[in-house]
Amino acid sequence: MELILQEDDGMLVPPTNFSIVEDNCIYRSGFPQPSNFPFLQSLNLSSIICLCPEPYPEENLEFLRFNNIKLFQFGMDGTKEASAMSRSAITEALKVLTDVRNHPVLIHCKRGKHRTGCIVGCLRKWQSWCLSSVMEEYKHFAGTKWRESDLKFLETYDCSCIRHCLESIIYTCYGSTKRRLLYREEILQKPLMTSVL
Repeated sequence: MELILQEDDGMLVPPTNFSIVEDNCIYRSGFPQPSNFPFLQSLNLSSIICLCPEPYPEENLEFLRFNNIKLFQFGMDGTKEASAMSRSAITEALKVLTDVRNHPVLIHCKRGKHRTGCIVGCLRKWQSWCLSSVMEEYKHFAGTKWRESDLKFLETYDCSCIRHCLESIIYTCYGSTKRRLLYREEILQKPLMTSVL
């Protein structure tokens, strides 16, 4: 189903395979075309994560410059070989994706199916989604062209390095003298403090 929004002077047309990953902060799609630029402007993007190895088109770069949008490009081959899906490139892309300073962000590859699906699937694992839901979402966007090698990659990808990276970002931004991070286990073990009036 293609999403089209009405604007005073015409239609806002999203890129192919566009969808919201997280409300108002993370989006996914196929490669944006110039006809999609007005729609992308409506998202107030801060960043775009491109997963294609080819040089970014000059017209797209000009759009990014004009709208002050940062481009993070991680050139991953779109081949069917599992070895083409680089764990290190996925991890680096996830570090950018999970850093709220880069939000709102659009993730895209050529068609918004396989490479984008793997990034989103790894994000979902980091968000503690069950594996069957991760696989179902991947297959939904890949359609009949889903790949067994991508499912195997999602099954075996370890997202613990992303948690460590995020803890470092939070620590750097807020500093140790202002606030200490509490882990879920610590919060559950400490009794709740109540005040008596």
